[in-house]
Amino acid sequence: MKQEARFGVAFLRRHGLRLLLVFAGLLLPLWAFVELADEIHEQDIIPFDVPILQFAHSLAREGYDRFFVAISQLGYLYGVVPFDIAFVLALSLLRRFREATYAAIALGGSALLNIAAKQAFARDRPSLWESIAPEHNYSFPSGHAMGSATLACVLTLLAWHTRWRWPVAVIAAAFVLLVGLSRVYLGVHYPSDILAGWSVATAWAVAVYLLAFRGGVGPWRGTPRA
Repeated sequence: MKQEARFGVAFLRRHGLRLLLVFAGLLLPLWAFVELADEIHEQDIIPFDVPILQFAHSLAREGYDRFFVAISQLGYLYGVVPFDIAFVLALSLLRRFREATYAAIALGGSALLNIAAKQAFARDRPSLWESIAPEHNYSFPSGHAMGSATLACVLTLLAWHTRWRWPVAVIAAAFVLLVGLSRVYLGVHYPSDILAGWSVATAWAVAVYLLAFRGGVGPWRGTPRA
């Protein structure tokens, strides 16, 4: 009995963090996405979508308009996408090929998953009011939410075993939240689109991480070869 207990303790010490990552970063987000996707597939009304959109629109001010338009632009085409490319190139130039491969597959794969999911669910954009920054493709899941959340997860996971993990995690989480809020404030996404984007992005980034760094090999291990 004592031997089994010691084995259990040793197993948790060795694999506990990875098990937590599987549960909180993979299984829970997948469950959340499946639940939301099922509602969209069945064309059910998600109760919190319209009330939150209406509340966000009630806050509309000229200053907020400029701020959230800027955040929305940074959240994809003028911020996240260029950063993704520069980040992968920088890792490659530093000869951190495992980290670069992980980032490239996680970030690029997330974009492809979003395109496929939008076509599969074909959810129309909200039309409660005329947006100041209209979009014309499908709504579910949010590409801005997926792109920003995938980048945040990649940066946080790569930084987790360094002294920068908490600054990176806090800044990344704040950015992801602001990007999501901007899309709801602008009236171009339902809140459920945002939640679905966050969920699938987290699950995807964690799944690729577990594959890229399996066998006890973590980021930044070893010295790059000259």
